[in-house]
Amino acid sequence: MPPEQRIVPRFAAEPPQETAPYGRWADRLAAELRDALEEPFGEIAWFPDRTWHGRTYVPATARTPDDREVFGVVSFRPAAEGGEPDALRAVVDVTDETAENNPDWRLDLCDEVVGGWRGEQGAVAAMTLVWGVPLVPGGAVATAELADLAVDQCTLTGDGRFTLLAPDDYRGDFLEIRLFNASGEELARESLYEDEDEDEE
Repeated sequence: MPPEQRIVPRFAAEPPQETAPYGRWADRLAAELRDALEEPFGEIAWFPDRTWHGRTYVPATARTPDDREVFGVVSFRPAAEGGEPDALRAVVDVTDETAENNPDWRLDLCDEVVGGWRGEQGAVAAMTLVWGVPLVPGGAVATAELADLAVDQCTLTGDGRFTLLAPDDYRGDFLEIRLFNASGEELARESLYEDEDEDEE
């Protein structure tokens, strides 16, 4: 096999390990989210967890009373044997850019940079958590691709949610998120930067 032309971390995060949070654990994670945002919001939708670099990330979305979208991530250090998760930390924001206001969207995506990866010649990839839901039917697997190279993938949950953790913004290349059905046919693709590109044009 010839040498790799592009060295990037692929499938760096553990695949989802747990079911959606529930009970007291869900309450604890929710409290972290609510403490991080100074305005009220409703029921929380939890997305699949991903673990990377010693921390587990659990993304979430919710709606405010005026129907804006809250999106955020609670992260923590996984429990050692016989212990409990600790060092909980939440990052949360709110936006009025919702799927209802954007009928052209085929994927509803949120993202948060959670770290960096130093590559060749001092270039740094932004390790980015991406979570979302498809807005078209039939999806089975979501992938993250960088320069046409698959760098992560996630099977959709029963309620159609997925979480990816992948290198982005590396050597001039940017992530594309793609949705496939069970037969491997592409149903949708979105760039995290599409809106910015349109604004520049």
